[in-house]
Amino acid sequence: MEEKKLTKRDYYNEILDILKSTDLTDETSALVDFVNNQIDTLDKRAEKAKERAAEKRAEGDELRETVKGVLTSDFQTVEDILNALDDEEITKAKVIARLTQLVTLGEAEKTDVKSDDGKTRKAYRLA
Repeated sequence: MEEKKLTKRDYYNEILDILKSTDLTDETSALVDFVNNQIDTLDKRAEKAKERAAEKRAEGDELRETVKGVLTSDFQTVEDILNALDDEEITKAKVIARLTQLVTLGEAEKTDVKSDDGKTRKAYRLA
């Protein structure tokens, strides 16, 4: 049986339970305030992390739509797609990641094509 890993929140809640089961003095009430403050800080951090993750997802969706807009019904290599985008901030890795997402979503197709130099490259088109 797998044991559940205790988080900071779990530890703080355990401390809080122990402190509340004792007689509240000035020292223990200060500790209770401290523990509650730490729990609030954890909540704020978690909320900020969710916001940042949502921003990143939205940014990724925007780039995915841009990459999808470049795709045609003919197969294109990643280099062709990157050249069509013509943006220095968009890297090959980002384009490949968005193309993979499009293939996973069923919005694009992927195949192998031979280039002029005899190498096999991945090519993509709209599904």
